[in-house]
Amino acid sequence: MARRDVVVVGASAGGVEALRQLVAGLPPDFPASVLVVLHVPATGTSALPRILDRAGPLPARHATEGDRLRHGEILVAAPDQHLILYDDAVTLSRGPRENGHRPAVDVLFRSAAAALGPRVIAVVLSGALDDGAAGMVAVKLRGGVGICQDPTEALHESMPSSAMQAAPVDHVLPATLMPALLTQLVQEEVPYAPVEAPELMRVEARMADFDLDALDDDRPGERSDYTCPDCHGPLYEIVEGGLVRFRCRVGHAWSVASLVAQQSATLQGALWMALRSLEEKATLTRRLGRQAEDQGRPLSSRAFDAEADEVGRAVGTLRDLIDEITARPALTGQEIEATSERDS
Repeated sequence: MARRDVVVVGASAGGVEALRQLVAGLPPDFPASVLVVLHVPATGTSALPRILDRAGPLPARHATEGDRLRHGEILVAAPDQHLILYDDAVTLSRGPRENGHRPAVDVLFRSAAAALGPRVIAVVLSGALDDGAAGMVAVKLRGGVGICQDPTEALHESMPSSAMQAAPVDHVLPATLMPALLTQLVQEEVPYAPVEAPELMRVEARMADFDLDALDDDRPGERSDYTCPDCHGPLYEIVEGGLVRFRCRVGHAWSVASLVAQQSATLQGALWMALRSLEEKATLTRRLGRQAEDQGRPLSSRAFDAEADEVGRAVGTLRDLIDEITARPALTGQEIEATSERDS
């Protein structure tokens, strides 16, 4: 028999306050290790360990390469590094981003599930989009416990709502009530025998750790019609526990919602570049028209002016299109999934 002695926590926008509430109520003799991923910018430093260290009785610090898991300690993922769990220790990696993030919640959850199975308790807190949903699927497939912050009290409901939709989570409750629940869960004994994780789970965990052998293997899943927004390579469609997601040849991973969001950002960037190019062309063409007029070439001047007018009309059309796209609210992960279900 074993105990559920590893708690993995994922959060993004609005998640710091929920994390503070979670760690504030944990007892000083908490008999489990706590590992945390919060989406942070790749550059700069993160003050999260200091915040969590002051919020409750458990010491908190950034994880370092090879750290062993110790009960009653909080390890926080550092900026621009995946936090990966193997056996009873962690490794850090600058492997491929997942859902545009490094560190990514899915990487931590999936690696913990692959290594420790039912010993894992996964917690998804406030955040945008759906990082953590695929990781929650992995935890539940391996017999772990899934907990989500009540979406109605989360500052950003999308991450917990997406995890709840993707996997049969065990508990949904406010962050303030989680310490008592976790204290109860880590006391429970669970049947535990080292059973090897499914091949897909193991391969994807190795990809996140930049394992070259895993990256050189055949891609998991079936080739799709889409391309990776990060590297523009082909994406392969993976279905795990009923959840559809994508991974490219070099390892970038995307949920459906994150892929749509990144494609929208890429589209807007391309439209702004096109608008800039058209406006520059219109300005330059009018300048050539004035130059031709000054040189006594009226036919050339009129031709340049006509071309500038045509480009100006295209500029107006493109501006209207950008206004329409940027004014349209982005679909949430739940809305995208609901639309897919209706279409099927």
